[in-house]
Amino acid sequence: PLSSLILQKDPDQNVPEGPSFTVVVAIDFGTTSSGYAYSFSKEPECIHTMRRWEGGDPGVSNQKTPTTILLTPEGKFHSFGYAARDFYHDLDPSESKHWLYLEKFKMKLHTTANLSIDTDLQAANGKKVKALDIFAYALQFFKEQALKELSDQTGSEFDNSDVRWVITVPAIWKQPAKQFMRQAAYKVGEGDKRINYKSGCMERILTLQLSTSVLLHSKEHVRRNRQSRTFLVENVIGELWSELEEGDRYVVVDCGGGTVDLTVHQIRLPEGHLKELYKASGGPYGSIGIDYEFEKLLCKIFGPDFIDQFKIKRPAAWVDLMIAFESRKRAAAPERTNPLNINLPFSFIDYYKKFRGHSVEHALRKSNVDFVKWSSQGMLRMNPDAMNALFKPTIDHIIQHLTELFEKPEVCDIKFLFLVGGFAESPLLQQAVQTMLQGRCRIIIPHDVGLTILKGAVLFGLDPSVIKVRRSPLTYGVGVLNRFVESKHPAEKMLVKDGTRWCTDVFDTFITADQSVALGETVKRSYTPAKPSQLVIIINIYCAEKDDVAFITDPGVRKCGTLRLDLTGTESPAPRREIQTLMQFGDTEIRAMAVDVATSKTVRASIDFLSN
Repeated sequence: PLSSLILQKDPDQNVPEGPSFTVVVAIDFGTTSSGYAYSFSKEPECIHTMRRWEGGDPGVSNQKTPTTILLTPEGKFHSFGYAARDFYHDLDPSESKHWLYLEKFKMKLHTTANLSIDTDLQAANGKKVKALDIFAYALQFFKEQALKELSDQTGSEFDNSDVRWVITVPAIWKQPAKQFMRQAAYKVGEGDKRINYKSGCMERILTLQLSTSVLLHSKEHVRRNRQSRTFLVENVIGELWSELEEGDRYVVVDCGGGTVDLTVHQIRLPEGHLKELYKASGGPYGSIGIDYEFEKLLCKIFGPDFIDQFKIKRPAAWVDLMIAFESRKRAAAPERTNPLNINLPFSFIDYYKKFRGHSVEHALRKSNVDFVKWSSQGMLRMNPDAMNALFKPTIDHIIQHLTELFEKPEVCDIKFLFLVGGFAESPLLQQAVQTMLQGRCRIIIPHDVGLTILKGAVLFGLDPSVIKVRRSPLTYGVGVLNRFVESKHPAEKMLVKDGTRWCTDVFDTFITADQSVALGETVKRSYTPAKPSQLVIIINIYCAEKDDVAFITDPGVRKCGTLRLDLTGTESPAPRREIQTLMQFGDTEIRAMAVDVATSKTVRASIDFLSN
């Protein structure tokens, strides 16, 4: 399950009737690999994936490119993907330590507790760079690549204003991470002189829980005479098709490089819309967990002090080693009996001898690690059991989460489980899921599982209203004063003002965790400025994972954002002003609108989740 950015013109501008875009371009910004796909609005059934990238690794499909970025020693963008990796690899070690190389950096948005615009990333050489700049560079790269391909395809210059952009993010991402990606897109837009972007309104960004559209990608057939959709599901072999009917329920397990997202949906006819039955769940159980296990294995054999030094002193060689491991990782299978050989770069062998004073072969003999031997060809020879053991912690997390999900009362009578994402190609993971389900539902692994989300994102861009009902991942609300009730409120919360007793810190709930909320559904509240001359109202927003919250000071409740009402330009002679605020929770992001009741003037309303 991912999420997206859709770029549309500012709603304040006069836009003619009909679609304001001629093509939808979806960018799947993944932890390990990225790519894009597109579809013209006149031919929505034709989804085109990007040109094949130059470069690649033996045994690894290069329909996508690695999510790697290279900056010059001065911090300027140099290259992305295979081009970045290959250039960095070819640099002399004395030069490479000055260049800024970053990979798998997307996970920082998921793992950083206090994410902000100023959050840093660490390059391979240990130097810090602004995360916002890196994400903006990456989006700018894909924007330029896609526009060039579209221009080549159509034979005419393609303008950014002709495109609706969709950018995927994991369904389990919290609001700050989604807002961060939005800000990165704004940063790209600020540099585009061909579009008149108003302050903070480059384009509207929609963050979707992409798993819901995965099903649509397989096949969508519009019965024009009945205005209804038939959803066709491709089986593993691709030869049989089966029709999903109204009320059918399915689970999508999106196994990516960084995260695994699980979502549960139900088909609603005649329109063919989707209803979310349980809030998106999952965690950081992507395929990079196997890379971390491999690194731990190397630390056990060669010592963590050496591995840490090697990564800093020979960063390009470390990248080489992980590339070699990646291709062997993809060869792991339940029934495999022959060893897997991993090439050790010469600089690893050479640096280890200088660092320790003895050979790599000696280290392997002295270590207590079974099933890993030294090959005279300069390779680590891993027994299949050793490779499978690297997968186990990550797969165990996924299976545990799936088991818990299927125990929820909302998750019953599931007809299909869709296994998608790059990690879904792993035979070890496929076998574990099949064993866990024990025939409870059919497992569908679409062709090109790594591109499934990308194609679903394009379809979402063509019709963002396809998901009609969502579940709130958290409980949201604000702190208010209520009349003090002796039998209900604790004494320490009492505040006496002008002879009236008030209860402080009361949690005014907007929406509760796992509550169903329809697309376009709003929560209405009214706020009054403290004095007529006040130009800005700022209200703290609180959230919690539980649904029964009484006070903003309850355990598990935290401040997560601010609602800002800008009253500039809406001055009123009325002695007491009422600002009516509408908050929308039924979309993929929380939105706010406000109006001055007395004058009917629109008040600028915004929600900020990054400044906490």
